[in-house]
Amino acid sequence: MRDERPAGGPGATEAADTATKAPAALPLRRRRLLKVGAAVLAAALLLGWAATRGGAPVGHFTSAEGHDAFVAAYERAMADLPEPDEVLDLRTDYGVVRMYRFEGAAPEEAPLVLLPGRASASPVFADNLASLLEVRTVYLIDLLGEPGASVQSRPIRDDEDQALWLHQALSQLPEPQVQLFGLSIGGWTAMNLAVRHPQTLAGLILLDPAVTFADLPPEVVVRSLPAAVPWFPKSWRDSFNQWTAGGAPVEDVPVADMIEAGMRHYSLALPAPTRFTDDRLTGVDLPVLVILAGESVMHDSAEAARTAERTLARGTVVTYPDASHAVNGEYPEEVAADVARFVDASP
Repeated sequence: MRDERPAGGPGATEAADTATKAPAALPLRRRRLLKVGAAVLAAALLLGWAATRGGAPVGHFTSAEGHDAFVAAYERAMADLPEPDEVLDLRTDYGVVRMYRFEGAAPEEAPLVLLPGRASASPVFADNLASLLEVRTVYLIDLLGEPGASVQSRPIRDDEDQALWLHQALSQLPEPQVQLFGLSIGGWTAMNLAVRHPQTLAGLILLDPAVTFADLPPEVVVRSLPAAVPWFPKSWRDSFNQWTAGGAPVEDVPVADMIEAGMRHYSLALPAPTRFTDDRLTGVDLPVLVILAGESVMHDSAEAARTAERTLARGTVVTYPDASHAVNGEYPEEVAADVARFVDASP
C-alpha cells in the first residue's frame, strides 16, 4: 500500500494515483532475499563503520584471505542475477568503477542506473531487476570505496569528491543522460550528484534515502557500533541487520552473507554523508520521485516526507505506510510500477 503526494514546490508533478495497494505475493525465499538484501545495505555503517575502521586513506580489504572470502560471497550473490550484456570498468580520478549493463525496454530512452547502499553492491538488486528491465535498460554500480568490484585508488575526502567520481563515471556511458535510482545511502549519493553535477541526469528516484530529508536517528548509530567491529561475533552483525530488516531472518541468504563479509573484511575510508540544507534541495531542477518506508528505522519518514514536499520543486513523494527500510524487497513490483509512471511522465 502507498500514499502518494506531489511535492510542494512550484513545479510539482501531479500525483499519479492515491490508491491503497496490497503487496504482491512472492515466494518465501524471494521475499527473504529481497527484504534482507535491501535492509542490510543500511548497515549503519553510515557512521559506525567509518568511526571504528580506518588507517589507510582509501577503502581496502584487510587481508588476502578476507578478500577471497568476500569475492566468494559476491560471486554466490551474483549468481542470482542474469548474465549482463556488458561489464564496464570505468576509470575515474578516484579509482575504477564497476558497472553491469542489462538491456531492457525503451533503449532509446534514458536508462536506469541503480546505486546500492553502504556495505552493499550490485547483487542487492537481483530480484528487482526483472521488473525494472520492463521499464528501461538498467545499469548496476558497485559504489566506489565500498566492498565490491570497484577499486578505490585516491582518497574521497568530502561530498564534492563523492559527486565527482560518480559524475566522471556516468559521463563515460553512451547515453547522454540517465535516471539515477538510489537505495538508502545510494539515495543520498544520487541527490549529492544532483546538487553538484546534474549534467548527466534526466531525473532522480530515491528509495528510502538515508540522511537526505531527515537525520539518522541516534538509535541507529548506537546499534550499529557493535555491528561495525570486525572481530565481534557474526551474530552481532546479524542481529543489527535483522533489526533494520524489520525482523526478517538473515542467516544463509546470499546477499546478506556478501554484505556481512564486506563488513568484516573491508576497511572503509569514506566521509560520513552530510545532510542537505533546504537551499540545496530547493535548487535541484530535476524531476524527483521519493519513495519512503513508513516503518523505516533509518529516519522519521513523516519528517522526511514533509521536507521533500516542502523543498523539491519538481518532486512526487510516495509513502508505503507498512514498509520497513527493506521497501524494495517488500514491494518490488509496486516500486517498479511507480518508477514506470515516473519515467514515462518525465520530459
